[in-house]
Amino acid sequence: MRDAALWAAMAGAGVYAHREEAQPSPVLGLVLPLLVLAVAVPVGRTRPAAAVFLANLVVASGLAHPAATASPYLLALAVLAYLLGLRADRAGPALVLFGACAALDLALCAVLGVGAVHWFYALSLIPAALLLPWLAGRYRQARLALVHEGWERARSLEERQRSVAEQARLRERTRIASDMHDSLGHELSLIALRAGALELSPTLTGQDRADLAVLRAAVSDAVGHLRDTIGVLREDTEGEEPTAPAVEPVEELVARTRESGVTVHLRREGPARALPPLVDRGAYRVVQESLTNAIKHAPGSTVDVGIVRRADRTEIRVTNSAPPSGSPPAGPPPAAGRAPGHRGLTGLHERVLLIGGTLHAAPREGGFEVLATLPDQVNPERARSTGEPREESGSPASRRLAVARSGARRRFVAAFAAPVGFGLVALVSCAYLAHQLTGCVLRPADFAAARVGQDRAEVARLLPEQQFRYVPDAVRALPVPAGTVCAYYRSNGNLLDRVDVYRLCYAGSRLAAKDVLPG
Repeated sequence: MRDAALWAAMAGAGVYAHREEAQPSPVLGLVLPLLVLAVAVPVGRTRPAAAVFLANLVVASGLAHPAATASPYLLALAVLAYLLGLRADRAGPALVLFGACAALDLALCAVLGVGAVHWFYALSLIPAALLLPWLAGRYRQARLALVHEGWERARSLEERQRSVAEQARLRERTRIASDMHDSLGHELSLIALRAGALELSPTLTGQDRADLAVLRAAVSDAVGHLRDTIGVLREDTEGEEPTAPAVEPVEELVARTRESGVTVHLRREGPARALPPLVDRGAYRVVQESLTNAIKHAPGSTVDVGIVRRADRTEIRVTNSAPPSGSPPAGPPPAAGRAPGHRGLTGLHERVLLIGGTLHAAPREGGFEVLATLPDQVNPERARSTGEPREESGSPASRRLAVARSGARRRFVAAFAAPVGFGLVALVSCAYLAHQLTGCVLRPADFAAARVGQDRAEVARLLPEQQFRYVPDAVRALPVPAGTVCAYYRSNGNLLDRVDVYRLCYAGSRLAAKDVLPG
């Protein structure tokens, strides 16, 4: 439908111009051009370059018209050139096409032997109808691409925002899981340990011991259920470690553990100094997790906690001995599918790596040893490595948007620089032509003062600085006196009208004839 409307507009211009012609030719001036445009318009959707070439053929055929110079289908050529700039991505093939069209038009002018006006038409109006609309179409294409990339960027940012919200939710779940494991899990283990110690009391009856065994089993089951819940909360997430300081010093943690009946020795070495909150909390969690594992897996053992402050780091070593023989079991066997003791150490290892430290945990002399080395200064970028995702400046969306913006700027400059360039060239050309035409004017009084037979040197004092170079062919074809050489001058400086031409013919060094020729 759009193609039909476009062709109808082009045909209307052709029909109107055809009616104004003095000697119209229906076949060559109307029917044939409209048939060519009827093919060019739909072809332009898939092959816009071919459509422009066909339209140029229609326009170039007007050069053969003896009277009319401008073709009524120049507008059709401009419209198809605009569509070429809008639909084609590459500029190189279009420039080659324009060069081929210009070569064809100039060759046709040379073959037909047209006048100067037709040459001007082929050198100025047709190239302008090709180049300027094409530049406007390319600028429009760049603007559309920029708008498209802008909407794509907006959609990308919306998706990223949703991803940030989802990551925040997952981090909160992981933070909850860490707190449950580190605090509630530790307290439940202490309760199970105290219940196991009470079972050995000689003052209890058999029923009391059975009740305590049931209590200890229930606590152990609660620890298992807690471990399962933590596993669900941590599923497919990587938590961001909190940066708040530890809720209590290590000394209070060790004291509470001793009250539960565990033999714990704490030893500190090195200068006492404040640590960054992330390092302080990491040290607390290392000790807490090590004590919890010793209580669960080696009840009755002795635990040694050593904290050594170095110049730029802190070393934490927690070692428990082998459990004594005959000690009560830590609880019922774990259910199938559970892996007790692994989640805590895995999370602890991630926590230590987050702040740039190292963690080593392995059996030692029948017991178990955990050795952590924590730096005193934490790399802020590494500490935020699990934070909210940030969009990088070199992301594909950013690069596409930058390319679209750059292309729009370049095509904007080209679309306006080309007309300005054409205008400047035309202005310089007009100024040069005006200089040429005004510099060859022979005043009527000087023409009248020149006498036949006068010496050429005397006549030269009356003449302008240059001769008229653009003498019409009809004037040059007029007969000249035999054996003479003629010079031509304009009779006045009117630039917008044809003026009479003065002809001075010399025979040797004498003026042989002077004539006024109609312009």
